[in-house]
Amino acid sequence: MQRLLSGTAQMGLALLPAQVAAFEAYTEELLAWNERFNLTAVTDPEQVEIRHYLDSLSLLPALAALEGVSTTAFLNRGLRVVDVGAGAGLPGLALRIVWPRIRLCLIESTGKKVRFMEHVAARLSLTDVQMVQGRAEELALREPHRATYDLVLARAVAALPTLVEYLLPLARRGGRVVAYKGSAAPEEILAAEHGISMLGGRLRKLIPVEVPGLAETRVLVVIDKVAQTPEGYPRGQGLPRKRPLGCAADEGWAEEAAV
Repeated sequence: MQRLLSGTAQMGLALLPAQVAAFEAYTEELLAWNERFNLTAVTDPEQVEIRHYLDSLSLLPALAALEGVSTTAFLNRGLRVVDVGAGAGLPGLALRIVWPRIRLCLIESTGKKVRFMEHVAARLSLTDVQMVQGRAEELALREPHRATYDLVLARAVAALPTLVEYLLPLARRGGRVVAYKGSAAPEEILAAEHGISMLGGRLRKLIPVEVPGLAETRVLVVIDKVAQTPEGYPRGQGLPRKRPLGCAADEGWAEEAAV
């Protein structure tokens, strides 16, 4: 865990011994389960610390700085957080280890990944963590998920024009959406502008983050939820991915649906 410890120190995060032990157990379970199920392509323990844990935790100092508070003060906030397309539990479970005051929901459509997250949460004795097997485009249409969460997260799920339709309906008015992205974030934002506005969002900021040990560019796309998402969104039948809002094909669909 030396890479994790040095990286979090660079980020201004001081891990407690129990948190370090939790990450050690997480890595052990991830690599053991990965021998039977395809959970991650990252199998080197040091790279797990960099590409999964440090990448996930980069959110915390970035949002604290955006709010103008210390990371310690930010971690004292008790928010309702949802991780969409959580996969093997990242970023959600990594954040929950360091940020115990959150009430966390992890949405994942693949059963084996949900079972893995349940196993890890039980082994680490993590409370206020709920796993939901399903698709965000369906869950976001109804209670208890629609317009519920203070912070909606996604990492390595979809291109932003598609992703905003999954995420924004889950955020409460006054809440926030954060997408972990790479160097193409500015171009994705341009393509997603129409959808963001239509779904009740407003771009707050693109935050470049440096993940210790990672050469690739990382950008956090921060979107504020300023208005309610119109009824009927997100659309079903895979339409957010096939016809992202704002593209010509979607405008035709919208006209047809209005007849």
